[in-house]
Amino acid sequence: MEIRSHDILLVGGGGAGLRAAIAAAEVNPKLSVAVVSKVYPMRSHTVSAEGGAAGVAKPDDSLDEHAYDTISGGDWMCDQDAVEAFVKEAPLELLQLERWGCPWNREPDGHIAVRAFGGMTNKRTWFAADKTGFHMLHTLFQTTLKYQPITRYDEYFVTKLLVDDGRVQGVVAIEIMSGKIQAITAKAVILCTGGCGRVFPFTTNANIKNGDGMALAQRAGAPLKDMEFVQYHPTGLPFTGILITEAARAEGGYMLNKDGYRYLQDYDLGKPQPTPVLRSMELGPRDRLSQAFVKEDQKGRTIPTEYGPVVHLDLRHLGEKLINAKLPFVRELCVKYQNIDPVTELIPVRPVVHYMMGGVSTDINGATPMAGLYAAGEVACVSINGANRLGSNSLPECLVFGARAGHAAAEFAASQKAPNGSVWTQATNEVLRLEQQYLHKTSGRERIATLREEMQKTIEAGAGIYREEASLKQARQKIQELQERFENVGLDDHGRTFNTELISALELGFMLDVAQSIIECALYRAESRGAHQRTDFPKRDDQKFLAHSLVRRSSDGSLSVDYLPVKITHWPPGERKYGEGSHKASKQTKVS
Repeated sequence: MEIRSHDILLVGGGGAGLRAAIAAAEVNPKLSVAVVSKVYPMRSHTVSAEGGAAGVAKPDDSLDEHAYDTISGGDWMCDQDAVEAFVKEAPLELLQLERWGCPWNREPDGHIAVRAFGGMTNKRTWFAADKTGFHMLHTLFQTTLKYQPITRYDEYFVTKLLVDDGRVQGVVAIEIMSGKIQAITAKAVILCTGGCGRVFPFTTNANIKNGDGMALAQRAGAPLKDMEFVQYHPTGLPFTGILITEAARAEGGYMLNKDGYRYLQDYDLGKPQPTPVLRSMELGPRDRLSQAFVKEDQKGRTIPTEYGPVVHLDLRHLGEKLINAKLPFVRELCVKYQNIDPVTELIPVRPVVHYMMGGVSTDINGATPMAGLYAAGEVACVSINGANRLGSNSLPECLVFGARAGHAAAEFAASQKAPNGSVWTQATNEVLRLEQQYLHKTSGRERIATLREEMQKTIEAGAGIYREEASLKQARQKIQELQERFENVGLDDHGRTFNTELISALELGFMLDVAQSIIECALYRAESRGAHQRTDFPKRDDQKFLAHSLVRRSSDGSLSVDYLPVKITHWPPGERKYGEGSHKASKQTKVS
């Protein structure tokens, strides 16, 4: 088995991973930095982000307002020290990105153009048409090319974190093209593998987002945080789950039920509803809009389709000129994947899983409780997103905390010794496991696709937009059954070259672990907060649950859940309010 060594190893080549690699290379050009990605970096899921990136840019906006919107939108589950650092550094990161070449839209007078986004009380979302993630990732990728210390391992799949003496010291990875299994050691490892939307049947997430990094960290001994908080985006295409960006509503799109009625005015998305609120009600937070869809469906006001009930997103009144200028990708997606033109036709949409607020537990610099292990981006939980992420906060989160994790890992690595022989023994054992459990096994009868479909249906039914104890317990039992059946999974392909069936099997194992963690945390949190809605506990309970859930996996596979207090610095918990002036009222009361 070949063994390669670096000082810093990044797992994941998306926005957070590339930003962390740049930061590490800038801290110390003498350090060897490696990026391991299971896809070519420009195919990372960051490329599909459409709407924009939040950062204070206007004189009438402020860091306090951005912080309050984020904390209130997260239903006070956000760590406020992390949020304050985030809103301060986000505009600086976005400006740095422009210096590297990101083509932000600008106003005629030359100022950065910003658009409204859901849950934000001011316009602060920078954008590059509706292909923001595409341009950001291009910019970061091209910037990494000028740093000689950065080595890439494209299309390598990580199967295990190597841990010795309580410190993470590398990974075992499969080169997908050849099937070669090799160890890559490092003095510090940063996980930037993204979320886990593919655990659910309808999702905006690409096929690569299976919770790999979350499961790797948990198996190695690191806790996952706030896994019960799963965000549904209210506007996904019904068959594919492809995202229709929030920018479509920011530009003035309407949400209509089967009667052509703007139904969101009937729900708690603002105080008394004068004309300004009616115009902006489509920009309520994603959790509230997704919950409103369920209520409309229960009232029989949705449109039935072969892929489930839908409502309509109406852009027709915006006109072809505006759609082509600011929403060209939305039009392209609708034409290619739905065979409709939003200039003249209604877009069918439904809530689909979009984002994980939870992830690997980290501090404000991306460090996990395990020495040598860091995480950034959607795989991590800092936590700035709390119980519900506001749209356009995720891209700057990748930049801010990718940079912080890169800096912290570089400083840590500079003081560490190279890994020793114990790590190599672990790597050899991992090779034997992969060969015996998958490549050389001929007796397995369970099919990957069957188990995956059962898992997705189970978690959607048990831990979807609304949950309750009985459905969660039923889902927990079913997932445990699927994990037992997974031990008997069989492969048809026993070769090594481009063995995508092997990769699918390993991804399914990771997804089952993540699904189990989501359900366990949702069962323990006996309240409703943000994206976690318990019909048997419909109220928020700050006395018992103003705390982050931490879920750990023991050596026998069982889970344990405990809690960590939320960090409050300035804004005490209050009612979530949407509408003009709500943030100003709340800022008058601060914690000493």
